[in-house]
Amino acid sequence: MKKVGYLDCPTGIAGDMCLGALVDSGVPLKYLIEKLRKLGIEEEYRLWKEQVHRQGQLATKIHVDLLRDNQSTENHHSHDCRVRHLPEIELMIKQANLSSQTTQWSLEIFRQLAIAEGAVHGVEPEKVHFHEVGATDAIVDIVGTCLGLDWLGIEALYCSPIPTGGGIVWAAHGCLPVPVPAVIKLWESHQVPIYSNGINKELVTPTGAAIAATLVTRFGSPPSMKLQKVGLGAGSQELSIPNILRLWIGVSQLEDTINSSEKIAVLETQIDDLNPQVISYLFEKLFLVGAVDVFTQAIGMKKSRPGILLTVICPLDKMIDCKKIIFQETTTLGIRYLVQDRSILNREIQKINTDYGMVKVKVASQKINGQKTIINVQPEYEDCVVLARKINQPLRTIQQMVLNIWYEKQREYKKY
Repeated sequence: MKKVGYLDCPTGIAGDMCLGALVDSGVPLKYLIEKLRKLGIEEEYRLWKEQVHRQGQLATKIHVDLLRDNQSTENHHSHDCRVRHLPEIELMIKQANLSSQTTQWSLEIFRQLAIAEGAVHGVEPEKVHFHEVGATDAIVDIVGTCLGLDWLGIEALYCSPIPTGGGIVWAAHGCLPVPVPAVIKLWESHQVPIYSNGINKELVTPTGAAIAATLVTRFGSPPSMKLQKVGLGAGSQELSIPNILRLWIGVSQLEDTINSSEKIAVLETQIDDLNPQVISYLFEKLFLVGAVDVFTQAIGMKKSRPGILLTVICPLDKMIDCKKIIFQETTTLGIRYLVQDRSILNREIQKINTDYGMVKVKVASQKINGQKTIINVQPEYEDCVVLARKINQPLRTIQQMVLNIWYEKQREYKKY
């Protein structure tokens, strides 16, 4: 059982909306003010809250009023004139003596934001010097959000798909389309699911996008939980639907939890005019560039021609390489792909010495009620084949022998 949070974002996400939802969930504003004072920039802003209505619904609005280098009157997107670089912000956070979890989250969010902004402008993250990354309100929003999540004891954060918004907005770099480039880059690099809700306003700020992209374990429907509390954080604009970020807080109902999860790409294409001899060579090349799995299925295609459905599963950063090989080595003219969540067991390779030689064993485990539990044990196929040929015994006999030795060793370990 663990405490989880779910960000429901029907009108997007911004840093101040996150703070509002956290305070509305019970995080004391006094606590945030006290902890944020350790950053050494308290003379630059004033943090306060108010209860507001958004389309008739009551929510908490958090304000970060700048006290120095006031915002430009030309547009609401100009931040304070104090330019900060990523290394300065990282040093500020490290020296603030915050909790290790808050520090880790804050540093990673700023790092991801700087990477996105740097990619947009063609500079290294450390050299990003525009106002958005170093703005006082961004620092307060990001570090404050991490403080609040840590105070609530949130162990895993989930999020709904995020609306794109639309239109244009004025920023420090001029007039920009919505979503702004840094937000698009964050969505792209973290494979965030997005959709249009028909509202042509800026619904997601770079700060909000960075918080979600960095901290969220999975985007999609709410996780299975016993709901304990819902915090409502108000946005600044009045929209056609309540401009509120909802933070659902509860306890996971799943006692048996997979240790980790990841995003994985699934590539597919159907082929009916390829020499079957190429398939084996194609498999080898795909595995060499990092494919996790490759397989084919027999299918019937147009004009009743028999064909194959080729499926390639690979990490996101290997998609380009795998698609390149498929196009080069097959006759296909198109490849479909989608990104899926994959739960994975912890795996380790152990070596077992037998009377005939060494065999590697793959051991898969997960935590159940906080305890490491062995789920699957499998001898390495190639090693067992070598022994089977060496002593002229059936492969299944060798595999069973290795398993027997492994389990016997486990029993011996438990005695001590």
